[in-house]
Amino acid sequence: MPKSAEILKHQLFKSIGLPWRDILPEARLDELLSEEGITYRNRPYTPIVTLWAMLYQALSADKSLRNTVKGITTWLTAAGVRPPSSDTGAYSKARDRLPESLLQRLIPETAERLEQTVPKDHYWCGRCVKVFDGTTVLMADSEANQDAYPQHGNQAVGCGFPLARVVVFFCLLTGAVVSGCIAPKTTSEIVMSRWLYQDLSPDDVAMADQAYGSYVDLALIQQQGADGVLRKHHARHTDFRKGRKHGLGDHQVVWHKPNRRPTHMSADEFAAIPQTLMVREVRLKLSRKGFRDQFIIVVTTLLDAKRYPASQLTRLYGWRWHAAEVNLRHLKTTLKMEMLTAKTPERVRKEIWSHLLAYNVLRSVMEQASPFVRYERNRLSLQGARQHFNQMLTLLATTSNATQQRLYDHLLQDIAADLLPQRPNRHEPRVVKRRPKPFPRMRQPRPILKAKLAA
Repeated sequence: MPKSAEILKHQLFKSIGLPWRDILPEARLDELLSEEGITYRNRPYTPIVTLWAMLYQALSADKSLRNTVKGITTWLTAAGVRPPSSDTGAYSKARDRLPESLLQRLIPETAERLEQTVPKDHYWCGRCVKVFDGTTVLMADSEANQDAYPQHGNQAVGCGFPLARVVVFFCLLTGAVVSGCIAPKTTSEIVMSRWLYQDLSPDDVAMADQAYGSYVDLALIQQQGADGVLRKHHARHTDFRKGRKHGLGDHQVVWHKPNRRPTHMSADEFAAIPQTLMVREVRLKLSRKGFRDQFIIVVTTLLDAKRYPASQLTRLYGWRWHAAEVNLRHLKTTLKMEMLTAKTPERVRKEIWSHLLAYNVLRSVMEQASPFVRYERNRLSLQGARQHFNQMLTLLATTSNATQQRLYDHLLQDIAADLLPQRPNRHEPRVVKRRPKPFPRMRQPRPILKAKLAA
């Protein structure tokens, strides 16, 4: 068994861990295990093997435990070692033993180290931009999940699915997940994002839509030494005739602290927010071929109009949709995170963190392939990268070290060759052509329906 664990660890570092060879080496993982106080016996599913196996599971089209265990037994057989039992019980227990805190710590660490590999001249105005947005995910309808993440109130008991809200910070440049937060659907996205502002680094730029464009958000972002670029909240009036003008539709004004304290903030936290805030309001013109020009107003603490002109802010905000909405769609649709199968809240959260980590693995592969396309990162296909990577994993795990690098170079070239088509200003109606099956909606709990069938 100890031999199997060592071989498995070596194979997983050679395959799914290869994109993080420099970002997350084996020594760093051992250090994190020590810091978390994780001890383990000699068994096939050590914490490191379990971690990589969970990422393999998240990247696979078949996310069942059975498929993951079969992959592991196949790799051990190819190495000439007697594999463990194909029963999924040992792997399931190993996932339960792996602490959730380890998965959470790995997300910002891998994202930040990937960001450090990017040339500084690729940054927006020399600054690292973090884009954030929220979404919801469904999970298995178990009693434990319903208690922690209740279903929507308009659904009958036994006819809905537990619902969790997830807020994610993405790195604009690499697309990697920097940090995330999970809470019941009753918790507001705005509140969750304010929990995550503490993860911002000094000199970061945080960007989001108009739901976040308030005084409190800008003040909390500035407390971290960062700057905000947020679309102005619709309830706030703007008069460009006032304030210090930087140009047409661009001025600097003083915002005053609201009198009403947000319910989620303590009195001390609210008192720490300054009474006034110097804010720049800029009217941006967003143009799309075939459509009327759209004008929006963003509020920002970037007061230097020479270093951050309106044209640069327009360019920056134009990337927000792809950096937030499209990346969330990749997580939910491409990696199939929209519906989770775990039956306890702890396992649900681990599934979400493992999907975010697996997504960062793909972003690392794509970043390494980006020099082949002159760093046009938006032309690389995340689905294509996942497909190419999954096809290559078994070969990378079981081949010799000499062949491994040649295969990995070939993988990067394949990903770079599989470019998304150039479709500027593409738009499609949000309709479904294929008709669904003519089954009625479930409006009563399953036991009642089964009793009616038996009668």
